[in-house]
Amino acid sequence: MSTAHWAKALLDTWGIKAALTRLDGEYDLNFLAQADDGQIYVLKAMRPGCDYDLVDVQIGALAQIARSAPDLPLPRVIPAQNGASCLSLADEAGNDRLVWLQTGLPGRCYAKSHPKTTALVTEVGAVLAGVTRALKDFDHPALHRDFKWDLMAADWVAAESGCISDPARRQLVEDICTDFAWLKPRLETLPRQAIHNDANDYNILVAGELGAPQHISGLIDFGDMCAAPRICDLAIAAAYMVLDHPKPQQALTSLVEGYHAVNPLTAAELDLLWPLLRMRLAVSVVNSTLMAADNPDDPYVTISQAPAWRFLDKSAEHPALIAGRLRATCGLPVVDGADRVLAYLEKHSGSFAPIMNRDLSDVPMGSLSVENSTWPQNPFDMPLEEAAQVGAEFAGKDGSEWWLGYYNEPRLIYTAPAFRKGAYKASDRRTVHLAVDVFAPAGQALHAPLDGEVLIVEDRANHLDYGGVIILKHLTDDGDPFYTLYGHLDPECVTRLTPGDKIARGQAFCQLGNAYQNGGWAPHVHFQIALSTDGIEADWPGVADPDDLVLWNALCPNPAPLLNLPAEKTGYQPTDKTIVLAARKAHFGGNLSLTYQDPVMLLRGWKHHLFDEWGRPYLDAYNNVPHVGHAHPRIQAVAADQLKRMNSNTRYLHPAQTAFAEKVLSKMPEHLEVCFFVNSGTEANELALRLARAHTGAKGMVTPDHGYHGNTTGVIDVSAYKFNAKGGVGPSDWVELVEVADDYRGSFGRDDPERAQNYANLVDDAIAKLRQAGHGIAGFIAETFPSVGGQIIPPKGYLAAVYEKIRKAGGVCIADEVQTGLGRLGDYYFGFEHQEASPDIVVMGKPIGNGHPLGVLVTTRDIAESFAQGPEFFSTFGGSNLSCRIGTEVLNIVDDEGLQENARLRGNELLSGLKDLQGRYPSIGDVRGMGLFIGVELINPDGSEATAICSYLKNRMRDHRILIGSEGPKDNILKIRPPLTIDAEDIQMILETMDSILAEVHCD
Repeated sequence: MSTAHWAKALLDTWGIKAALTRLDGEYDLNFLAQADDGQIYVLKAMRPGCDYDLVDVQIGALAQIARSAPDLPLPRVIPAQNGASCLSLADEAGNDRLVWLQTGLPGRCYAKSHPKTTALVTEVGAVLAGVTRALKDFDHPALHRDFKWDLMAADWVAAESGCISDPARRQLVEDICTDFAWLKPRLETLPRQAIHNDANDYNILVAGELGAPQHISGLIDFGDMCAAPRICDLAIAAAYMVLDHPKPQQALTSLVEGYHAVNPLTAAELDLLWPLLRMRLAVSVVNSTLMAADNPDDPYVTISQAPAWRFLDKSAEHPALIAGRLRATCGLPVVDGADRVLAYLEKHSGSFAPIMNRDLSDVPMGSLSVENSTWPQNPFDMPLEEAAQVGAEFAGKDGSEWWLGYYNEPRLIYTAPAFRKGAYKASDRRTVHLAVDVFAPAGQALHAPLDGEVLIVEDRANHLDYGGVIILKHLTDDGDPFYTLYGHLDPECVTRLTPGDKIARGQAFCQLGNAYQNGGWAPHVHFQIALSTDGIEADWPGVADPDDLVLWNALCPNPAPLLNLPAEKTGYQPTDKTIVLAARKAHFGGNLSLTYQDPVMLLRGWKHHLFDEWGRPYLDAYNNVPHVGHAHPRIQAVAADQLKRMNSNTRYLHPAQTAFAEKVLSKMPEHLEVCFFVNSGTEANELALRLARAHTGAKGMVTPDHGYHGNTTGVIDVSAYKFNAKGGVGPSDWVELVEVADDYRGSFGRDDPERAQNYANLVDDAIAKLRQAGHGIAGFIAETFPSVGGQIIPPKGYLAAVYEKIRKAGGVCIADEVQTGLGRLGDYYFGFEHQEASPDIVVMGKPIGNGHPLGVLVTTRDIAESFAQGPEFFSTFGGSNLSCRIGTEVLNIVDDEGLQENARLRGNELLSGLKDLQGRYPSIGDVRGMGLFIGVELINPDGSEATAICSYLKNRMRDHRILIGSEGPKDNILKIRPPLTIDAEDIQMILETMDSILAEVHCD
């Protein structure tokens, strides 16, 4: 069908002149109409013979919604010039078609919109709920038709399941049908109403550009409307929200949360949602399989099944837990009777038998939280000897003091792979304690708080498991069941008790095990309540994912009432990030920046991982300062040892000072003989300027554009990144900038074999200008490989050529190696080695102290002697005993642990993987770097700097728990410089995650 015919019909019938574009449609003709006045419309020409009622019901429903909920993002029906909402018009073949016109809506379909955030899914639920609520009293004969997409009539799938050839998948569909047959009588008791019935991911529109806030801009296509319980409408939408979602249960929860906030659901409805969702997918795959048999040459039919099968094939969480999570999300009892059990516990708290035969109200609390504790040293591996000492600081000198561990406390002591919920160390992890711990001497008897029956008694002897564990079943006065778990027991209980045994209130029925009996822990009982065992049976999670507490706090509430304690005593309250953020804004300057749109609060670290207040792990692929890794035990030991002794300055002799100098000089060219120790790279660069002036008698400096050397007045003057920034002081007359030797975007590209010399020649003009202005040439200072300029690797030979020109002009050459030195580059210990250049001054900063405030300047004897002619140089804590020992230890660790070689190997892996991504995604313009100093330049289709794409990638990587930075004059270059401890698994995580995010950028 030509667009010209229907454009004329639109003009003749509606008086709208527009350009038409054909849209997809299974049976009908749909056209996007772009009117001359800029308005957009959708012209719909129904298939010949279409029943008028099928159009009339849609027009009526849209009118009803427009009246009762005008703010919902739905199309509006545009009447023709004669006032009719729908007309019969002939197509080009002379066939009569029902034709009607709607307003167009902005945005792209949800299926092609990324990311699918929880906030966006929540809004989908809210919009759908608004539509359902607006249609509550709407009725029309066409709603009561019999057709295959009515979920109430999905029984037909059972008879057709034989079309699925794969036996396992056929059985899966049959099981879904069995579940549906069981729930259908309950479904039929629910009231029916008009529902949209097809809120799939192509009928939902999303507006919002890359990186900007997204919102639902439309719900379209009411062609499958029918009368059914509203939970069917929600189940259909849910079926599409979960497909290919990385966290489908989180998406489902968000959808329900949004729906319930607008149109509250009942527990009976929520219990049906999961099986109805699966039934909708079963309808979809069976229908598409039947269509494929009728259309064997159409590959789309079977391709469209793939997401549904990917979802259905996965092992799903127990339905009881899914229903419980949805109930808890809506503020409903997690299981029937849960509210009565909680009321019973609260009412009788204070009268339960004490489980340790003593009052616990005076027993102190001890925190093992991420924020308050350093247990364990390595959050990914806790040996038995360390586990046996956990909390020793609370147990007194002889280890016999009693203390209590918090409920709902995020801890890092759960290090086993079983607590990890993904492939990587930075994947989601269960950290939040769901019990109260009572630490007491081994052998201490435990007593039942009330009558119970033994449900489980086992010895779980694996490393850091429960050891002896007992689960008791109890009944309230009204007969509602609940359960208590006692873990880390002496497994002798297994020889005495069996399931079904009755335990009387106050009866001693077990005792605490020692570390050899209880899984390896310091003696204590893990005391936990569950309001149901459906879905967990005997294998209760004692620790929860901090992002799934809505379920686990409801199913396993604080057991304090059974301990005759107030919940306030035992319930942990972590520091609130929003309060810290508000205090920061109140107490600090507005130009102290925070990274990420949603800042992170990080409290612990280990090697190349960091942990937030809830114990969520992050892969640190950004921070070069912890050069040998966060919280290195050797640095901890050296610092603690020296602080036990003294910490003084260089006015007194100490062997640590000379030992550090000798270690530093062992890495330097022979002509660099003299060390100066200061507190930072900034201070070292400031000192470098003083040395250059003292040695040359001149002041003029040459430096590359967009460089950064620190934050004091002196070095800001040679840091174009700062003085040319918004609000900066601008250039000083004694500083001349030269173009950065960027052979990707600069004046001389990689196709120029003389590019190194050509960039170096730019120094000539700068020298001439400084001489003409009477400043002379004190020197040249540059980040050896410009970092804030965009992780630039200058062409080989560039620095050597620049240094030659500077020296001929009487200046000295300063290599700022803060970013690149100490083995980060893999093949080279310092960047100037790659350049085959010989600096007169080398500056090192942050990484040489691994976070301790330390900077080092190394220079020639002649320059040092020139400087010595001036006033005394002294830095109170530069060269302190503590700083020197830490600096020496950092350099020794780089050598002892082979970190330079690790930087080479991991850097090669990362560069190779990034270049593969570059070949597949045109937004990557350049991949450059060396070792673990890597930049990824992002570009727009026209080759310009893609600042928005870079920001999107950086923030999305953070969403996936990977920290990276961005740099460059246009902030379009991803900066990757992790601690040198990063391993192959983490490189793979970076590459896989970046691949998935780039796919979002290029989803069209």
